[in-house]
Amino acid sequence: MPDSALKTQLLSDMKSSMKSGAKARLLVIRNMLAAIKQIEVDERIDLDDARVVAVLDKMSKQRRESISQFTTAGRDDLIKIEVAELEIIQEYLPEALSEAEIETLIDDAINTTGASSIKEMGKVMGILKPKLQGRADMGKVSQLIKSRLASA
Repeated sequence: MPDSALKTQLLSDMKSSMKSGAKARLLVIRNMLAAIKQIEVDERIDLDDARVVAVLDKMSKQRRESISQFTTAGRDDLIKIEVAELEIIQEYLPEALSEAEIETLIDDAINTTGASSIKEMGKVMGILKPKLQGRADMGKVSQLIKSRLASA
């Protein structure tokens, strides 16, 4: 059965959502499980917690992008739906890091790799991605790294 404690939690929450009649929550949980299952079928593997977090992080990023586009279009009805889905997805992601914690990790990664220009950004991201996946917006992290390396 599931190798991932997070996947087990999702399955359990799906069952309790069915019993309680929480249709909106059930729909989001089913979407998360479907995304996980799709990767498992395509790659013929069982996902571990790290990969499940990566899938959920991607789903939350998609919701944030949708919210941004719907805000530009003035679609308040769709924004509410996306915000509600994002909140449910984030319940299953690790606790977000503070700005100070992210900056400290970036500084450590730059010092570890000895990166001094934007050309070496890949090395820094390689170290940071496993630590920050699901705990920080990687787009913002990327911008912070670029600004640090540009001023270095």
